[in-house]
Amino acid sequence: MKIVVLDGYAANPGDISWEPMQSLGQLVIYDRTKPQEVLERCNDADAVLTNKVVLNAETIARLPQLKYIGVLATGYNVVDVKAAAAQGIVVTNIPAYSTESVAQLTFAHILNIASRVGHYADANREGRWSHNPDFCYWDTPLMELNGKTMGIVGLGNIGMRVAQLALAFGMDVFAVTSKLRTDLPAGIQKTTLEGLLAVSDVLTLHCPLTEQTHHIINAETLALMKPGAVIINTGRGPLVDEQAVADALKNGHLLAYGADVMEQEPPRADHPLLSCPNAFLTPHIAWATFEARQRLMDIAVDNLQSFISGRPKNQV
Repeated sequence: MKIVVLDGYAANPGDISWEPMQSLGQLVIYDRTKPQEVLERCNDADAVLTNKVVLNAETIARLPQLKYIGVLATGYNVVDVKAAAAQGIVVTNIPAYSTESVAQLTFAHILNIASRVGHYADANREGRWSHNPDFCYWDTPLMELNGKTMGIVGLGNIGMRVAQLALAFGMDVFAVTSKLRTDLPAGIQKTTLEGLLAVSDVLTLHCPLTEQTHHIINAETLALMKPGAVIINTGRGPLVDEQAVADALKNGHLLAYGADVMEQEPPRADHPLLSCPNAFLTPHIAWATFEARQRLMDIAVDNLQSFISGRPKNQV
């Protein structure tokens, strides 16, 4: 079996072994693949692994030898699943490998906005504290999370873990979720989107990207939020109308925006959020802890091994 990895660098820049995958067949690894290179590189592959390289219907139709596509991520929108199924190709993904890491970065953004540790550390490296006339100083709003209201859109694995952390900080937790009210753990209150927007001091997005959730945060929904609220997006970039958020930051309606994802990645250099002092953007790293990437690799190997054995796992 020939196995081709189209964009292996992001998941494994060299700190994780490929040997378990190599034991399953002839392995060819490309760090990155341009769209025009996909067909040539996959031409004689039996199995293709992709993270962000798109495999659309046209490409899949021109790969008659292909039997398996393994997506090195949870979301599998980069693959035309219907086209693959019509050609008898099994498609798998990597579910729930990054729950702890994404929840951790969600709170890293929240805590950064609440306490601005990085801001003060940078200022002190430049001598601010050393030359201060008092024993302390602050020049940003400082927020105590205890007693604040956390609003969560989506209570899947990550949303539920974020809810648990919020409760541990003493926050009141409200959520928009498809789960029944009676199935929610103690301390989590189900509400509507309008109700959530009205009560949230911190709003965090953990829902799938669908036609209904595209730009779920926009000028109209932002207007329903209380002044001085915070929005966190570690879900999907297109959940947010980024220009509307930039406008809300600049006019003071939003206190801050913390995001690990954007509509276009990498963002253009003149993106309005990059110049907003109260926008805190990380470069899509929530999933990228060593531990999460090791789990991803382990599951990817197990998925392919299971397919070879005739018992596919995590098929989408």
